Amino acid sequence: MAPPPPPKSRGATQGINNAARIHFFSILLALQYGAQPLISKRFVRREVIVTSSVLVCELAKVLCAVFIMAKDGTLRRVYKEWTLVGALTASGLPAAIYALQNSLLQISYKNLDSLTFSMLNQTKIFFTAFFTYFILRQKQSIEQIGALFLLIVAAVLLSVGEGSRKGSSSVNADQILFYGIIPVLVASVLSGLASSLCQWASQVKKHSSYLMTIEMSIVGSLCLLASTFKSPDGEAMRQHGFFYGWTPLTLIPVMFNAFGGILVGLVTSHAGGVRKGFVIVSALLITALLQFIFDGKPPSLYCLVALPLVVTSISIYQKYPYQVKKKES
Repeated sequence: MAPPPPPKSRGATQGINNAARIHFFSILLALQYGAQPLISKRFVRREVIVTSSVLVCELAKVLCAVFIMAKDGTLRRVYKEWTLVGALTASGLPAAIYALQNSLLQISYKNLDSLTFSMLNQTKIFFTAFFTYFILRQKQSIEQIGALFLLIVAAVLLSVGEGSRKGSSSVNADQILFYGIIPVLVASVLSGLASSLCQWASQVKKHSSYLMTIEMSIVGSLCLLASTFKSPDGEAMRQHGFFYGWTPLTLIPVMFNAFGGILVGLVTSHAGGVRKGFVIVSALLITALLQFIFDGKPPSLYCLVALPLVVTSISIYQKYPYQVKKKES
């Protein structure tokens, strides 16, 4: 009679559980990110002030994170260990960077055609990998670097396929450079930096992903509130009221988006910013599929070409991780 197989070590079991958790969170995030545009289109009226929906979404993220932490028993411990300096270091800086990045993207989008904007915007995946190496010393294998370039190509195709058909022929070259190309490139660098800082805070400093969600939501909301003193949204809220254009159904996409914010923190914490980039690009394919199912809009040729690129890049990235070379004795 053959002897029974040896039991798995605690470390191996924990590794398997962690991998399963990463896949579960990644699938949920891809589904949420892919379905969000369709849900928002159906339940958010054009009159709704964008800033009001964003602020309510941030509040919902805070409440969800607090509830989860209270449920798993970590809220009291985190509260006792919390410090202002630690919060500003772990979450304040990335939140401020993301706020600046979003402003730069808005400036750039108004001054670039969709093709140029999409191509330059997808370089954030490369910058995420760069800052992950620079800050966390997380190396990529040659195969993984190739997979990243495949993913960038797929992301550009998907973005162009879904992008608007606006031109920039009436804009002069200097305006394109200084108000279009430079802002989107700086935004891509900032996106990679902020994502890597979040990963550093959660994996090195062991900062709770739920706590980071709370802190970043608060900092981001404060930045957004400050902008309302001069922004068109702020003027609209003062004139028509905070909940202008809202219906009870508006809460559905707002809460769904808040759920996605929680998932982004979990995926970044457990899997890292680079893998989060793979999830987001994969979600664009889900959006195309859902548009075909519910709106009868067939996938574009760009989407059909991008599909095998995404599948191939994910397969290569997972199959060929970086291996530390053993020194010869």
